[in-house]
Amino acid sequence: MAIRIVSLVARLGLAAVWLISGGLKFLDPVQTKIAVRAYQLLPESLVGPVATALPLVEIVLGLLILVGLAVRVSAAVSVVILTVLIAVIISVWARGLSIDCGCFGGGGGAADIGAWDYLKEILRDLGFLALAVWLLVFPRSPLALGPGSRAAFSVDTQSSVAR
Repeated sequence: MAIRIVSLVARLGLAAVWLISGGLKFLDPVQTKIAVRAYQLLPESLVGPVATALPLVEIVLGLLILVGLAVRVSAAVSVVILTVLIAVIISVWARGLSIDCGCFGGGGGAADIGAWDYLKEILRDLGFLALAVWLLVFPRSPLALGPGSRAAFSVDTQSSVAR
């Protein structure tokens, strides 16, 4: 029962992360494009498509996880995206760039950012990654709509079956 409650909390937490992050980026596409460009990792021809797609992917992931559909698949995609984002932040830090990650909208682009700021971003994203890994292993939780994700609040399931 405790695992299912932790899974519910992880599901709601990760959904909130994706919905807030994606929503804020979606509402400010110009700033999102500036943020993507600031990482200096993509050719200019890919900056626009990535800046457009990333918020949409985040919103879709957030909605799927929130309602409990395809939780394991959404968690796996989240693990991949978060791992890439962590690697990108490490890359920016290692290259000596000073940019705001633009992870939650606004900001993005050149900023007065130091090592502690990058470390905080990495640790934050590692926390989000932990939520995604948890859901990858334990996708079932109460209030989920998906048949592979649904779990009851009740702990009497086993005793009911035994009767």
